[in-house]
Parts: sequence; C-alpha cells; structure tokens
Amino acid sequence: MSFQVTVQPSGHQFVCETGETVLSAAIRNGIGLPYGCKNGACGSCKGKLLTGNLTHGEHQEKALPSADEALGFALFCCARPDSDIVIEAREVAGVGDIPIKKLPVRVAGLEKVADDVIVLSLQLPGSDRLQYKAGQYVEFLLRDGKRRSYSMANAPHLDQPLSLHIRHMPGGLFTDQVFSTMKERDILRIEGPLGTFFLREDSDKPMLLLASGTGFAPIKAIIEQAIHSETERPMTLYWGGRRPADLYMHALCEEWARTLPHFRYVPVVSNAAADDAWSGREGFVHAAVIEDFPDLSGYQVYACGAPLMVAAAQRDFVARCHLPEEEFYADSFTSEADLQG
Repeated sequence: MSFQVTVQPSGHQFVCETGETVLSAAIRNGIGLPYGCKNGACGSCKGKLLTGNLTHGEHQEKALPSADEALGFALFCCARPDSDIVIEAREVAGVGDIPIKKLPVRVAGLEKVADDVIVLSLQLPGSDRLQYKAGQYVEFLLRDGKRRSYSMANAPHLDQPLSLHIRHMPGGLFTDQVFSTMKERDILRIEGPLGTFFLREDSDKPMLLLASGTGFAPIKAIIEQAIHSETERPMTLYWGGRRPADLYMHALCEEWARTLPHFRYVPVVSNAAADDAWSGREGFVHAAVIEDFPDLSGYQVYACGAPLMVAAAQRDFVARCHLPEEEFYADSFTSEADLQG
C-alpha cells in the first residue's frame, strides 16, 4: 500500500511505498528534503507533520525529543506514513538534479595525518566521475548490510581521487579496518552523493566556516570550491580540536590565510597540554565565534563536526548573535556509537 506525501509550502507531492521512509521516498523522487545522517541521530531532517499519521522507527532522543514529537515534529529519515500526509519542510534546491549512484572504488592511498586520522583516497572505476556538491558525503556499503558515512574532503572540480578524512573509533566496525587491515588497491563499494550540506553559491554574504575535528573535511571541500569559483565573499574559518594535533591540516589553513585576500583562519584548542606549547585561542570553538562576531545578522554559517558543537552553535548564533535561522547550514557528524544507539 502506498501513501501520498504533500510538502508545504512548496506543494510538491510524491508517493511513499509500503515500509519506505518519507526521506527515502523523497530522495527517490528527486525532492530535496534536508537531511544528514539518514539514521535518526542528527536531527537535520526534522520537520512538522501537518495532517495525517506516521510511525517513527528507532531514533536518538536528542534528534527528536519527546516534547517535540508531541508538538507534531517528525524525523523524516525514520518516519513511515500510515496514511496520506502533509508535512512542512524547507526544501533544498538542486539536490535532486544530481544522480545518486552505487560504485566500486579502489583504495588509492592511506595517509596517516594524525595518530587517529587517516586521509583515505579512493579511485573511481575507469573514466567515471562522481558528480557532487562540495560538502556532500558518500556511504560505504559494508558486507553485513551496514553503512558508514564520510564527507568528501576535496571539491568536485579537482581531477583527483575522492579524499575522505577517517578518524579512528576503537572498536568501530569500519574504522578498525581502515587503521589495521585496509591496504592500497582494496576494492570497496560506495553510494552517493548524499546530504544537503553544501556551498550555496547564489549568495554574496560573507561566510563563517566552523569545524571541529574531522568536521574539517567537508569544510575543506567548500573552501576549495569557493576558491575555484573565484568568489570575493569574505571567509572566516574557525577550526577547533582538543589538542593542537587534532588540527591535522593546520599548515594548509595557514597557507590559505597567507595567500587568499578574503580568507581568515582562527584555530581553537580546548585542552592544550603544557608540552603542546600552544599560544593560540583556547576554549570551545563556537564560543570563540561568539566573542568575535556578536552580530551575525549578515552572515552565512557552515558548521560541521560533533553534534554537541553543531547544536550549541545553531542555538547560540541564532539567539545571541542574530543569525537568520535559515542561514545556518550544518552537517552533524555521528559516530559508530551513535549509530548503535
């Protein structure tokens, strides 16, 4: 049995098949609902159910608190209609125009850039290229049917293997493999591009880019795309880590700051040790932004990293710094622990 889904305020309609989530059906029909993790952990796909009934599958309480669900909010990545429904969601233009493909890829390189971070390079088959927007991600299709998501860390115009930044999560199903048995020329399978976190090139607002840890990966791709587009929009990058070593491409960011006239870089460390000899900014990275930018009303913000950081930045930038809510774009990274609930 299938049900019709109507999206407001656009009026777009699509059919959701039996057992299919609202988000899966939207993606299949080329409707650009916002989303991130696709597994009920990040909350990026949250919208409102206006009429009809649906049932939620497993999801994190932080992504959809019970109080929000009681007010009619829904997570479309894990919500299945029980009737025709009308939902309210802000659509993302252009996402449905790019085909989502499943592809075999060959491991082209494994570069350890920190004790717990590897840059994984993937070669696509033959002359095939993956069309994507800077900031999007791919999913690895694992043998047991599970999936793991990682953002592309290079811009789509670059004629080079896909680059992903993999942080080791001890005991992690995929990352243990990357850091132990994976080797060059291994064959993996991916699906993508996915996600609605990408550079909005139709704006002339200055950009504030916020990253924690390997959340730098899609931010790097966005910066590279902006450079390629020869944008004159001012860009300020805040990159946070617990220790200086977590800023594993610090030299690249410093080079951008030296060579790009509209680019500024602010590294922030929260738990520097005495032997780190750190003389830069300290504390939480989103707090450093608030100190420097009490008025974000004319800005566009791109944030990626730990869910707590992303949630705090969105809340505080809107409430305290006057950032328009619709100008906060985010990808909230979920760990393997998040996926296991």
